[in-house]
Amino acid sequence: MSLPTDPVFYIVASLAVILVGIAKGGFAGLGAAAMPILVLVMDPAPAAAMLLPILIAQDVVSVWAFRHEFDWPTLKLMVPGGLVGVFLGWLFSTAVPVDAVRGLVGLISVVFGLYRLAVGRGVQLQFRQKMPNWLGTFWGAVSGFTSQVAHAGGPPFQIWALSRNFPHTIFIGTSAIFFAVLNWMKVPAYFALGQFTAANMRLTLVFMPLAIASTFAGVWLVRRLSAARFNSLIALLMVGVGAELLRQSLS
Repeated sequence: MSLPTDPVFYIVASLAVILVGIAKGGFAGLGAAAMPILVLVMDPAPAAAMLLPILIAQDVVSVWAFRHEFDWPTLKLMVPGGLVGVFLGWLFSTAVPVDAVRGLVGLISVVFGLYRLAVGRGVQLQFRQKMPNWLGTFWGAVSGFTSQVAHAGGPPFQIWALSRNFPHTIFIGTSAIFFAVLNWMKVPAYFALGQFTAANMRLTLVFMPLAIASTFAGVWLVRRLSAARFNSLIALLMVGVGAELLRQSLS
């Protein structure tokens, strides 16, 4: 199968790859918009397969950039849940509609993003006690499931990680390591589903330089933001991405 020749395909796909790269550089959650954009010009299964090796390459950049800044207890809670979620995503890949997953992730993202924005503006919405650790594992599983099905694991991860009130570089580093592990977990499932075709891998190679460059750009940008601005921006991105995922799921 030859490469696409339509310029619109390359424009749209480039935008999706850039969004993922900037997300991997630190603007967590933005990457959830990549799949809805990419499926405008590709079928969902080939689009997901094309993106996975790109995500893994971008993980190398983001993990290296924030290799000294992460929260180990969060990873111990969320990675095992993520493994279970990826397995369940593979197990039910043909039974669960992707649009249903997008809609659920979109709703969660909008609600939690609005909650974080309200807290940032001084509205006191506090739990009586700290969330129990098992919820970290639960949200890790939700993140693994939605990541396997629709590359949309960012918002579920953020619900737990933002509740910890990490410094923004710790938040980014923890996210980078978590999703680096998660994406490697997804490789056997994608092989089992036969999604790594020669055509998909050729497209991956075409977009790989842009993917790496955009990740470095994201790292450069995020290190120049204050923690307060970063948290507000992430919350805004969650609302915007969530609204787009909801729109996609209902269209």
